[in-house]
Amino acid sequence: MKIGIVLYPTYGGSGVVATELGKGLAQKGHSVHFITYSQPSRLDCFNENLYYHEVDLLTYPLFHYPPYELALASKMVNVVKFEKLDLLHVHYAIPHASAAYMAKQILAEDNISIPVITTLHGTDITLVGKDPSFEPVVTFSINQSDYVTAVSEDLKKDTYSHFNIKKDIKVIPNFIDLIKFRKMKKDHFKKAICPNDEKLIVHTSNFRKVKRVDDALRVFQGIINAMPAKMLLIGDGPERANMEMLCRELDICDDTRFLGKQEAIEELLSVADLFIMPSEKESFGLAALEAMACEVPLISTNAGGLPELNINGKTGFLSDVGDIEDMTKNALFILQDENLTEFKQNALQRAKDFDISKILPQYEAVYNEVLDMKKNLVTDLNH
Repeated sequence: MKIGIVLYPTYGGSGVVATELGKGLAQKGHSVHFITYSQPSRLDCFNENLYYHEVDLLTYPLFHYPPYELALASKMVNVVKFEKLDLLHVHYAIPHASAAYMAKQILAEDNISIPVITTLHGTDITLVGKDPSFEPVVTFSINQSDYVTAVSEDLKKDTYSHFNIKKDIKVIPNFIDLIKFRKMKKDHFKKAICPNDEKLIVHTSNFRKVKRVDDALRVFQGIINAMPAKMLLIGDGPERANMEMLCRELDICDDTRFLGKQEAIEELLSVADLFIMPSEKESFGLAALEAMACEVPLISTNAGGLPELNINGKTGFLSDVGDIEDMTKNALFILQDENLTEFKQNALQRAKDFDISKILPQYEAVYNEVLDMKKNLVTDLNH
Protein backbone atom coordinates (compact mmCIF):
# COMPACT_ATOMS: atom_id res chain seq x y z
CA MET A 1 0.00 0.00 0.00
CA LYS A 2 0.96 3.64 -0.52
CA ILE A 3 -0.05 5.47 2.65
CA GLY A 4 -0.02 9.19 3.39
CA ILE A 5 0.35 10.02 7.09
CA VAL A 6 -0.51 13.55 8.21
CA LEU A 7 0.76 14.51 11.67
CA TYR A 8 2.23 17.10 13.98
CA PRO A 9 6.01 16.56 13.93
CA THR A 10 6.58 17.49 17.59
CA TYR A 11 7.30 15.46 20.75
CA GLY A 12 3.59 15.14 21.59
CA GLY A 13 2.00 11.72 21.78
CA SER A 14 0.05 11.97 18.52
CA GLY A 15 3.17 12.82 16.53
CA VAL A 16 5.21 10.08 18.19
CA VAL A 17 2.57 7.42 17.55
CA ALA A 18 2.01 8.50 13.95
CA THR A 19 5.74 8.48 13.21
CA GLU A 20 6.35 5.10 14.85
CA LEU A 21 3.34 3.68 13.02
CA GLY A 22 4.76 4.89 9.70
CA LYS A 23 8.17 3.42 10.47
CA GLY A 24 6.59 0.10 11.37
CA LEU A 25 4.52 0.06 8.19
CA ALA A 26 7.61 0.84 6.11
CA GLN A 27 9.45 -2.10 7.66
CA LYS A 28 6.60 -4.32 6.51
CA GLY A 29 7.01 -3.13 2.93
CA HIS A 30 4.39 -0.39 2.68
CA SER A 31 5.29 2.93 1.09
CA VAL A 32 4.76 5.63 3.74
CA HIS A 33 4.63 9.36 2.97
CA PHE A 34 4.75 11.75 5.93
CA ILE A 35 3.09 15.11 5.25
CA THR A 36 3.77 17.90 7.75
CA TYR A 37 5.55 21.25 8.22
CA SER A 38 8.90 19.92 9.53
CA GLN A 39 10.64 16.59 9.86
CA PRO A 40 8.99 14.50 12.62
CA SER A 41 11.14 14.27 15.76
CA ARG A 42 11.01 10.47 15.76
CA LEU A 43 11.84 10.13 12.05
CA ASP A 44 15.42 9.23 12.93
CA CYS A 45 16.17 6.37 10.55
CA PHE A 46 16.55 5.70 6.85
CA ASN A 47 14.24 3.28 5.07
CA GLU A 48 13.70 3.05 1.34
CA ASN A 49 9.94 3.00 1.95
CA LEU A 50 9.84 6.24 3.98
CA TYR A 51 9.24 9.66 2.42
CA TYR A 52 8.85 13.12 3.90
CA HIS A 53 6.90 15.91 2.19
CA GLU A 54 7.26 19.34 3.80
CA VAL A 55 4.28 21.69 3.81
CA ASP A 56 5.49 25.07 2.57
CA LEU A 57 4.25 28.00 4.65
CA LEU A 58 4.68 31.22 2.73
CA THR A 59 3.86 34.47 4.51
CA TYR A 60 2.19 37.49 2.93
CA PRO A 61 1.51 40.94 4.43
CA LEU A 62 -2.22 40.26 3.99
CA PHE A 63 -2.16 37.29 6.40
CA HIS A 64 -1.86 37.90 10.13
CA TYR A 65 -1.33 34.14 10.51
CA PRO A 66 -0.05 31.80 7.76
CA PRO A 67 -2.98 29.75 6.35
CA TYR A 68 -1.59 26.34 7.33
CA GLU A 69 -4.79 24.40 6.68
CA LEU A 70 -4.92 25.58 3.06
CA ALA A 71 -1.22 24.88 2.52
CA LEU A 72 -1.64 21.42 4.04
CA ALA A 73 -4.66 20.58 1.88
CA SER A 74 -2.76 21.67 -1.22
CA LYS A 75 0.23 19.54 -0.27
CA MET A 76 -2.02 16.53 0.29
CA VAL A 77 -3.54 16.98 -3.15
CA ASN A 78 -0.08 17.22 -4.68
CA VAL A 79 1.29 14.13 -2.91
CA VAL A 80 -1.80 12.00 -3.58
CA LYS A 81 -1.68 12.86 -7.28
CA PHE A 82 2.01 12.43 -7.96
CA GLU A 83 2.79 9.60 -5.53
CA LYS A 84 -0.48 7.81 -6.39
CA LEU A 85 -1.38 7.21 -2.74
CA ASP A 86 -4.01 4.64 -1.82
CA LEU A 87 -5.23 6.41 1.32
CA LEU A 88 -4.61 9.22 3.79
CA HIS A 89 -4.30 8.59 7.54
CA VAL A 90 -4.58 11.84 9.51
CA HIS A 91 -3.59 12.01 13.17
CA TYR A 92 -5.22 14.63 15.39
CA ALA A 93 -8.50 16.12 14.20
CA ILE A 94 -7.47 19.80 14.13
CA PRO A 95 -6.79 20.84 11.39
CA HIS A 96 -5.76 17.60 9.72
CA ALA A 97 -9.21 16.04 9.30
CA SER A 98 -10.74 19.21 7.85
CA ALA A 99 -7.75 19.73 5.54
CA ALA A 100 -8.09 16.12 4.38
CA TYR A 101 -11.79 16.69 3.61
CA MET A 102 -10.85 19.72 1.50
CA ALA A 103 -8.16 17.73 -0.31
CA LYS A 104 -10.58 14.89 -0.93
CA GLN A 105 -13.09 17.23 -2.57
CA ILE A 106 -10.42 18.81 -4.77
CA LEU A 107 -9.16 15.41 -5.88
CA ALA A 108 -12.71 14.29 -6.69
CA GLU A 109 -12.82 17.02 -9.35
CA ASP A 110 -10.08 15.04 -11.12
CA ASN A 111 -11.92 11.75 -10.57
CA ILE A 112 -9.44 10.68 -7.89
CA SER A 113 -11.02 8.97 -4.90
CA ILE A 114 -8.89 8.94 -1.73
CA PRO A 115 -10.15 7.34 1.51
CA VAL A 116 -9.40 9.25 4.72
CA ILE A 117 -8.85 7.61 8.11
CA THR A 118 -8.88 9.96 11.11
CA THR A 119 -7.26 8.96 14.40
CA LEU A 120 -8.29 10.91 17.49
CA HIS A 121 -5.57 11.26 20.10
CA GLY A 122 -6.86 13.33 23.00
CA THR A 123 -6.69 17.09 23.33
CA ASP A 124 -8.07 17.46 19.81
CA ILE A 125 -11.29 16.21 21.41
CA THR A 126 -11.07 16.84 25.16
CA LEU A 127 -9.63 20.35 25.09
CA VAL A 128 -9.21 22.20 21.80
CA GLY A 129 -12.04 20.55 19.93
CA LYS A 130 -14.65 21.49 22.52
CA ASP A 131 -13.97 25.18 21.98
CA PRO A 132 -17.11 26.65 20.34
CA SER A 133 -14.97 28.18 17.59
CA PHE A 134 -13.76 24.71 16.51
CA GLU A 135 -16.61 22.34 17.42
CA PRO A 136 -18.69 22.56 14.19
CA VAL A 137 -15.64 21.94 12.00
CA VAL A 138 -14.40 19.08 14.19
CA THR A 139 -17.83 17.41 14.16
CA PHE A 140 -18.20 17.79 10.40
CA SER A 141 -14.72 16.57 9.49
CA ILE A 142 -14.93 13.51 11.76
CA ASN A 143 -18.31 12.59 10.28
CA GLN A 144 -16.92 13.04 6.76
CA SER A 145 -13.98 10.70 7.40
CA ASP A 146 -14.22 7.26 5.84
CA TYR A 147 -13.04 5.62 9.07
CA VAL A 148 -12.42 6.93 12.59
CA THR A 149 -10.25 5.44 15.32
CA ALA A 150 -9.48 6.53 18.88
CA VAL A 151 -6.61 5.55 21.17
CA SER A 152 -8.76 4.51 24.15
CA GLU A 153 -12.30 3.60 25.14
CA ASP A 154 -12.40 6.71 27.32
CA LEU A 155 -11.56 8.97 24.38
CA LYS A 156 -14.21 7.23 22.27
CA LYS A 157 -16.76 7.89 25.01
CA ASP A 158 -15.68 11.54 25.31
CA THR A 159 -15.99 12.02 21.55
CA TYR A 160 -19.56 10.74 21.47
CA SER A 161 -20.36 12.78 24.58
CA HIS A 162 -19.08 16.14 23.33
CA PHE A 163 -19.79 15.94 19.59
CA ASN A 164 -22.69 14.86 17.42
CA ILE A 165 -20.73 12.02 15.81
CA LYS A 166 -22.61 9.62 13.57
CA LYS A 167 -19.60 7.52 12.54
CA ASP A 168 -18.58 4.32 14.30
CA ILE A 169 -15.31 4.78 16.19
CA LYS A 170 -12.91 1.85 16.49
CA VAL A 171 -10.55 1.79 19.46
CA ILE A 172 -6.95 0.97 18.52
CA PRO A 173 -4.69 1.69 21.51
CA ASN A 174 -1.33 3.35 21.41
CA PHE A 175 1.65 1.02 21.17
CA ILE A 176 5.30 0.59 22.05
CA ASP A 177 8.32 -0.76 20.23
CA LEU A 178 9.72 -3.20 22.78
CA ILE A 179 12.96 -3.48 20.83
CA LYS A 180 13.67 0.21 21.44
CA PHE A 181 11.94 0.65 24.79
CA ARG A 182 13.45 -1.94 27.10
CA LYS A 183 15.46 -1.95 30.28
CA MET A 184 19.13 -1.39 29.49
CA LYS A 185 22.11 -2.01 31.71
CA LYS A 186 23.05 1.53 32.79
CA ASP A 187 24.40 0.91 36.28
CA HIS A 188 27.04 3.63 35.92
CA PHE A 189 24.35 6.15 35.09
CA LYS A 190 22.23 5.12 38.09
CA LYS A 191 25.28 5.42 40.33
CA ALA A 192 25.95 8.94 39.08
CA ILE A 193 22.41 10.07 39.92
CA CYS A 194 21.92 7.97 43.05
CA PRO A 195 25.41 7.55 44.57
CA ASN A 196 24.02 6.17 47.83
CA ASP A 197 21.58 3.72 46.21
CA GLU A 198 18.61 6.06 46.57
CA LYS A 199 15.39 5.16 44.78
CA LEU A 200 14.94 7.04 41.49
CA ILE A 201 11.59 8.62 40.62
CA VAL A 202 10.82 9.93 37.11
CA HIS A 203 8.18 12.24 35.66
CA THR A 204 8.07 13.20 31.99
CA SER A 205 5.57 15.49 30.28
CA ASN A 206 5.09 18.71 28.32
CA PHE A 207 4.70 20.65 31.59
CA ARG A 208 1.20 21.93 30.91
CA LYS A 209 -1.25 22.57 33.78
CA VAL A 210 -3.26 19.46 32.86
CA LYS A 211 -0.20 17.32 33.71
CA ARG A 212 -0.25 18.55 37.35
CA VAL A 213 3.51 18.40 37.70
CA ASP A 214 3.14 20.14 41.07
CA ASP A 215 1.37 17.02 42.35
CA ALA A 216 4.33 14.89 41.24
CA LEU A 217 6.68 17.16 43.20
CA ARG A 218 4.50 17.01 46.31
CA VAL A 219 4.36 13.21 46.10
CA PHE A 220 8.14 13.17 45.80
CA GLN A 221 8.41 15.39 48.88
CA GLY A 222 6.41 12.76 50.77
CA ILE A 223 8.70 10.01 49.48
CA ILE A 224 11.95 11.66 50.57
CA ASN A 225 10.46 12.36 53.98
CA ALA A 226 10.28 8.57 54.37
CA MET A 227 13.29 7.23 52.41
CA PRO A 228 16.32 8.40 50.41
CA ALA A 229 15.29 9.17 46.82
CA LYS A 230 16.10 11.30 43.78
CA MET A 231 13.78 12.63 41.07
CA LEU A 232 14.27 13.37 37.36
CA LEU A 233 11.84 15.71 35.61
CA ILE A 234 12.05 15.28 31.84
CA GLY A 235 10.45 17.57 29.30
CA ASP A 236 9.70 21.24 28.95
CA GLY A 237 6.73 23.54 28.71
CA PRO A 238 4.86 26.53 30.14
CA GLU A 239 4.84 25.32 33.75
CA ARG A 240 8.53 24.49 34.05
CA ALA A 241 9.60 27.79 35.63
CA ASN A 242 6.78 27.52 38.17
CA MET A 243 7.84 23.99 39.02
CA GLU A 244 11.43 25.07 39.58
CA MET A 245 10.14 27.69 42.03
CA LEU A 246 7.96 25.08 43.75
CA CYS A 247 11.02 22.87 44.25
CA ARG A 248 12.61 25.69 46.23
CA GLU A 249 9.45 26.22 48.27
CA LEU A 250 9.25 22.50 49.09
CA ASP A 251 12.99 22.41 49.83
CA ILE A 252 13.59 19.45 47.51
CA CYS A 253 15.98 21.07 45.00
CA ASP A 254 18.97 19.03 46.16
CA ASP A 255 17.16 15.83 45.20
CA THR A 256 15.53 16.90 41.93
CA ARG A 257 16.94 17.51 38.45
CA PHE A 258 15.17 19.19 35.54
CA LEU A 259 16.61 17.63 32.37
CA GLY A 260 14.52 19.31 29.68
CA LYS A 261 13.68 17.45 26.47
CA GLN A 262 15.63 14.23 25.99
CA GLU A 263 16.03 12.10 22.89
CA ALA A 264 17.05 8.77 24.48
CA ILE A 265 14.28 8.68 27.06
CA GLU A 266 14.54 4.88 27.24
CA GLU A 267 18.03 5.14 28.74
CA LEU A 268 16.75 7.34 31.56
CA LEU A 269 13.76 5.09 32.19
CA SER A 270 16.08 2.08 32.38
CA VAL A 271 17.45 3.26 35.72
CA ALA A 272 14.14 4.43 37.22
CA ASP A 273 12.29 2.72 40.05
CA LEU A 274 8.96 4.54 39.77
CA PHE A 275 7.10 6.72 37.26
CA ILE A 276 4.61 9.34 38.45
CA MET A 277 1.77 10.51 36.16
CA PRO A 278 -0.66 12.65 38.21
CA SER A 279 -2.47 14.10 35.17
CA GLU A 280 -5.90 15.66 35.32
CA LYS A 281 -6.65 14.07 31.95
CA GLU A 282 -4.86 11.49 29.79
CA SER A 283 -6.55 9.93 26.80
CA PHE A 284 -4.07 7.05 26.91
CA GLY A 285 -0.78 7.79 28.68
CA LEU A 286 1.94 6.97 26.15
CA ALA A 287 4.73 8.20 28.44
CA ALA A 288 3.51 5.77 31.10
CA LEU A 289 3.56 2.89 28.60
CA GLU A 290 7.14 3.76 27.66
CA ALA A 291 8.07 3.57 31.34
CA MET A 292 6.34 0.22 31.79
CA ALA A 293 8.23 -1.20 28.82
CA CYS A 294 11.43 -0.30 30.68
CA GLU A 295 10.16 -2.17 33.77
CA VAL A 296 9.06 0.91 35.69
CA PRO A 297 5.81 0.66 37.73
CA LEU A 298 3.33 3.55 37.82
CA ILE A 299 1.73 5.91 40.25
CA SER A 300 -1.05 7.54 38.24
CA THR A 301 -4.45 9.09 38.54
CA ASN A 302 -7.57 7.24 37.45
CA ALA A 303 -8.29 9.93 34.84
CA GLY A 304 -9.20 9.28 31.22
CA GLY A 305 -7.69 6.19 29.65
CA LEU A 306 -5.12 5.51 32.40
CA PRO A 307 -7.20 2.73 34.05
CA GLU A 308 -7.12 0.95 30.67
CA LEU A 309 -3.31 0.84 30.93
CA ASN A 310 -2.33 0.82 34.61
CA ILE A 311 -3.74 -2.17 36.46
CA ASN A 312 -4.39 -1.08 40.04
CA GLY A 313 -2.36 -3.07 42.55
CA LYS A 314 -0.46 -4.95 39.85
CA THR A 315 1.45 -2.62 37.52
CA GLY A 316 1.14 0.26 39.96
CA PHE A 317 -1.69 2.15 41.62
CA LEU A 318 -4.51 4.50 40.60
CA SER A 319 -5.58 7.48 42.71
CA ASP A 320 -8.13 10.26 42.38
CA VAL A 321 -6.85 13.43 40.75
CA GLY A 322 -5.12 15.58 43.36
CA ASP A 323 -4.99 12.92 46.08
CA ILE A 324 -1.37 13.51 47.10
CA GLU A 325 -1.69 11.49 50.29
CA ASP A 326 -2.91 8.36 48.52
CA MET A 327 -0.32 8.62 45.74
CA THR A 328 2.46 9.04 48.31
CA LYS A 329 1.28 6.05 50.34
CA ASN A 330 1.10 3.88 47.21
CA ALA A 331 4.51 5.07 46.01
CA LEU A 332 6.12 4.12 49.31
CA PHE A 333 4.49 0.69 49.15
CA ILE A 334 5.87 -0.03 45.66
CA LEU A 335 9.34 1.23 46.58
CA GLN A 336 9.75 -1.25 49.40
CA ASP A 337 12.43 -3.72 48.29
CA GLU A 338 10.19 -6.71 48.93
CA ASN A 339 7.53 -5.29 46.54
CA LEU A 340 9.48 -3.48 43.85
CA THR A 341 10.70 -6.46 41.80
CA GLU A 342 7.19 -7.88 41.34
CA PHE A 343 5.74 -4.53 40.29
CA LYS A 344 8.56 -4.07 37.77
CA GLN A 345 7.92 -7.50 36.25
CA ASN A 346 4.16 -6.85 36.08
CA ALA A 347 4.75 -3.51 34.35
CA LEU A 348 6.79 -5.17 31.60
CA GLN A 349 4.23 -7.95 31.12
CA ARG A 350 1.46 -5.37 30.72
CA ALA A 351 3.54 -3.37 28.23
CA LYS A 352 3.84 -6.48 26.07
CA ASP A 353 0.07 -6.28 25.42
CA PHE A 354 0.75 -3.04 23.53
CA ASP A 355 3.74 -4.13 21.48
CA ILE A 356 3.68 -2.66 17.98
CA SER A 357 3.65 -6.17 16.51
CA LYS A 358 0.16 -6.62 18.01
CA ILE A 359 -1.26 -3.16 17.23
CA LEU A 360 0.10 -2.44 13.74
CA PRO A 361 -1.93 -5.26 12.11
CA GLN A 362 -5.09 -3.62 13.47
CA TYR A 363 -4.30 -0.50 11.45
CA GLU A 364 -3.49 -2.61 8.38
CA ALA A 365 -6.90 -4.26 8.76
CA VAL A 366 -8.54 -0.80 8.80
CA TYR A 367 -6.63 0.21 5.66
CA ASN A 368 -7.72 -2.95 3.85
CA GLU A 369 -11.30 -2.40 4.95
CA VAL A 370 -11.50 1.14 3.57
CA LEU A 371 -9.82 0.08 0.33
CA ASP A 372 -12.34 -2.75 -0.04
CA MET A 373 -15.13 -0.23 0.55
CA LYS A 374 -13.68 1.98 -2.16
CA LYS A 375 -13.36 -0.97 -4.55
CA ASN A 376 -16.95 -2.07 -3.91
CA LEU A 377 -18.22 1.47 -4.44
CA VAL A 378 -16.43 1.72 -7.78
CA THR A 379 -17.84 -1.68 -8.82
CA ASP A 380 -21.38 -0.58 -7.91
CA LEU A 381 -21.04 2.67 -9.86
CA ASN A 382 -19.81 0.81 -12.94
CA HIS A 383 -22.85 -1.42 -12.83
